[in-house]
Amino acid sequence: MGEHQEASEGGAEQDREATPSRSSMGYCILLVHGLNRLGALVGRWGAAALTVSMLLLVLLFSWKTVQQNEIWLSREALFRSGIQTLPHNAKVHYNYANFLKDRGQNEEAIHHYKTALRLYPRHASAMNNLGTLTHSGEEAELYYRKALDINPQHNRALFNLGNLLKSQGKEEEAEGILKESIRFGPQFADAYSSLASLYADQKRFAEASEIYTKGIENCPDSSDLHNNYGVFLVDTGNGEQAAIHYQHAVRLKPSHYVAMVNLARLLRSSNESNEAELWYKRALQVVRKVDILTPLGALYYNTGRYEEALRVYQEAASLQPDNPDVSLALAQVLAMAGRSIEAEKMTLGIISRSSSCIECYRLLSAIYSRQGNHTEALEALDKALQQKPADPAVKAELLFSMGNQLREMNELDRAFESYKLAVALKPDQSQAWMNMGGIQHIKGDYAAARVYYQRALLLSPGSRLLKENLAKLDRLEKKRQGS
Repeated sequence: MGEHQEASEGGAEQDREATPSRSSMGYCILLVHGLNRLGALVGRWGAAALTVSMLLLVLLFSWKTVQQNEIWLSREALFRSGIQTLPHNAKVHYNYANFLKDRGQNEEAIHHYKTALRLYPRHASAMNNLGTLTHSGEEAELYYRKALDINPQHNRALFNLGNLLKSQGKEEEAEGILKESIRFGPQFADAYSSLASLYADQKRFAEASEIYTKGIENCPDSSDLHNNYGVFLVDTGNGEQAAIHYQHAVRLKPSHYVAMVNLARLLRSSNESNEAELWYKRALQVVRKVDILTPLGALYYNTGRYEEALRVYQEAASLQPDNPDVSLALAQVLAMAGRSIEAEKMTLGIISRSSSCIECYRLLSAIYSRQGNHTEALEALDKALQQKPADPAVKAELLFSMGNQLREMNELDRAFESYKLAVALKPDQSQAWMNMGGIQHIKGDYAAARVYYQRALLLSPGSRLLKENLAKLDRLEKKRQGS
């Protein structure tokens, strides 16, 4: 599954900066000329007093200039100055709220949006932006609807309300509102993506494709639309066309790392590992993120490049040291690289923070089994089963692994029962059927062994080992009959 690019909120409205007028030079000339005439009239002592006064005045204005320059050093200082100078100006509060919202200072942003609305209750954009910062769905919906009461054509508020309703399962109303958002903002790319994804969720694939196509026609420069259409195409089985749209997204926006990762994932699923690696690395040139590092690490791991996988996962773990999935992946690589002690220590650390980590126990079992500690391996698998995995397939795999450990410990009856439980949950486990046949073979029950071998052969008709076991069984039965 690929990643949709998240829609961004509307840009903040900004005031334009004033520029000095050329007439200011004329005023300066007149001021100097006036001062010269005044000096000539007041005499020598008066001129001295006037000079001192002017010097003080220059120093005063210089000090004021330095203060004003400090205000212009940053956007935040400029906005704060505006609030102090014009505390009753709604637009100043709205612009400052937008700045705070972009900085992630949401509580302060909410305060200034509400102040803007108190000063100007019909500020639709402030109402809409308040909705985006509200945690409660009901409260957000109220703000969006108030924004639309003020301006029924506010396509950003329409889009936000449509998305909210979609997330609440009110799909019919969401569809109508998103259509309105497109009608009032035909160049608003996010609205096309949202409506198309709604259709895709409803399995209305032809309509979804039509909306994406229409959006790309009206918003040809939207890299996100091309990326999102690519995700849709992958989900509907058209990977070749998806690759074209991912590449187009990157051409439109060379820093679009989401499209790069989606393209890499697509190439990797087609076994084009070298090309996929190049795209992952290109995405990492834009930003070093765990979401890019981990699939690259998985690519290296699955192709046996454990040292490279180790370096990538170590970087991912340094970025998110408390992420259990990243830590577990790193532990798995350490185990495969022969660094069992480090892998065990890291896995036990994850379990100490989250004892319900089934994969952690499974990894511990593999580490202990490789060391020949089958009792400890069995105990780890038992702890994994104690977590009561909801997926029957996971439970079946754990039972199969338990059967393997018991077989290594020569506890054949217990191993057989474990395999039997595994195939009851997941009947397509060819290896479990074969191992059950092998146990009966060893115990001399050739008829039962043949049944299990043949069941396994139906699932794996090309298995040479199964055919060899059946041939051995034939020879033993003939020998028994001959005797």
